[in-house]
Amino acid sequence: MPYHIGIVACSAEGAALCYRTICAEGAVILGAHGHPEVSLHTQSLADYMKCIYDGDWQGVGELMLASANKLEKIGADFLICPDNTIHQALPYVEPRSSLRWLHIAEVVAEQAVERGFQRIGVTGTRWLVESEIYPEKLSRHGLAYVRPNTAEREEINRIIMDELVYGTFKPEAVAYFQQVIGRLKDEGCDAVVLGCTEIPLIMNELNSPLPTLDSTRLLARAAVRRAVEGDAALA
Repeated sequence: MPYHIGIVACSAEGAALCYRTICAEGAVILGAHGHPEVSLHTQSLADYMKCIYDGDWQGVGELMLASANKLEKIGADFLICPDNTIHQALPYVEPRSSLRWLHIAEVVAEQAVERGFQRIGVTGTRWLVESEIYPEKLSRHGLAYVRPNTAEREEINRIIMDELVYGTFKPEAVAYFQQVIGRLKDEGCDAVVLGCTEIPLIMNELNSPLPTLDSTRLLARAAVRRAVEGDAALA
């Protein structure tokens, strides 16, 4: 039997995309309508955002851990979090969680190496872009990275928090992301991380000036492999 995937969710749109991808990718491996057992739990996004606005990453970790404990009690074998930003709290969580986590930035970095990229643009919320979540993982794999500038971070953050998390997708938002990604390309980037789990809802390989590393779907696919292959998937 495949392992039971536990999803520690944060924002609805990104978590839903991750869940749908797990089910779709599962069918490719396991046959028609097949997918691993999946359970999802999320605290209120408002509770997460209060901690994030206060810079209380330990508080974010407590929310994640509460979800993790509930998922473990109903049988999850390992955990994923389809939210890049709150991975900043994972160091508070992993030592107190008895289940193993797949790290979204590690999955993305591995894919970047596999596809032969060398210099990666990083997009996401301003908290994500200003953190070391991606720089640490990318650097460990010998990859360079470029962050959007301050004005770009603020506008991308506004689009994510005021539009994408509510399921609002505007042509103007697509155009702005294309502008930013185009500038990252001019700075020598050969790929871009869609480092907010909602960004893939409006950006993809067809409309991006650079090849995309879709963190949401990459994490989902890694989770399916882990569920189906067991510990061999981590080798």
